[in-house]
Amino acid sequence: MYTIHGALGSPYSMKMRALMRYRRITHVWQHGGHAQQLAAEKVKAPVIPVIEYPDGSFHNDSTPVLYDLEERHKERRVVPPDPAQAFIAHLLEDFADEWLTKAMFGYRWLEEVDQIQMSRWLSFDAMKGGGLEQSQGMAEHFRGRQVGRMAIVGCKRENFPLIEASTCAVLQALEDHVVNEHYLFGARPSLAELGIYGQLSQLGVDPTAQEMMRKDHPYTFRWLLHVDDMSGIEGEWDAPDSPFKPVVGKLLAQVGEVYAPFLLANAAAMEAGEETFSIEAMGKPYSQGTFKYQVKCLADLRSRYAALDADARATVDPILGENDCLEFLQ
Repeated sequence: MYTIHGALGSPYSMKMRALMRYRRITHVWQHGGHAQQLAAEKVKAPVIPVIEYPDGSFHNDSTPVLYDLEERHKERRVVPPDPAQAFIAHLLEDFADEWLTKAMFGYRWLEEVDQIQMSRWLSFDAMKGGGLEQSQGMAEHFRGRQVGRMAIVGCKRENFPLIEASTCAVLQALEDHVVNEHYLFGARPSLAELGIYGQLSQLGVDPTAQEMMRKDHPYTFRWLLHVDDMSGIEGEWDAPDSPFKPVVGKLLAQVGEVYAPFLLANAAAMEAGEETFSIEAMGKPYSQGTFKYQVKCLADLRSRYAALDADARATVDPILGENDCLEFLQ
């Protein structure tokens, strides 16, 4: 029995819950204010969700946990067995975890209507009672803390045009795809869909983002409910020699145009000892403080690419090259 200590307003919590549900791994879903306390006490980085293992140990950072569960549980894996598909799926999951999350922050905390509603909802989730006066008091404290962190994660108002343009490109790629089929690498979900779902699950709830999704991307909005619980899905992976679906290329186009320059600029600034970096993508500016974790992400992606054999590279290199994703991996 695993326990997910998380929150409904946490994209990574929702990602891990959807993973456990699809894989039919026995678990308990515990959401509320206790999760953040556990994160502070039981794991190195104080972030949620915290996954409590059957042996009593505690883990977080969704991607390493996902891979650990792949080793511990053999059925209904989410990493495709084909190395080429597995690499592309990991690249898209990383893009979702590290770039699409900025859309969640921006839509949630830039505009007052979202700040007020979401801080109240998140406080309600954490407290599960205690009276409206107390939860709204907590909401104001939480709102101030989150809004104060926006510049740290790059969600300044001047950055949001790029974040929004990139997010809408992802949503449109999905909208064109999900009306025909739900998954990227066959008739079953991969880690890529789970990573994307985690971030978009919040856009499907937050007021301004939900209104946008309902209006402009209604089937992607509905797709979120399908991915939330895929425990009944049975399906096979695409054959290794199958061409990648068009949606994969469209998503990789965003990796090449936005995420790759972001990772490279961050790594260069970190190496130079600079505290901030700037890029321009999709004709729009973006700047933020340097982050060590994204340097680690870039190194991990390059390591995974370097580990591919000649056959896998022959499969991934064309689609990576077409979408400006090849050079930054080398």
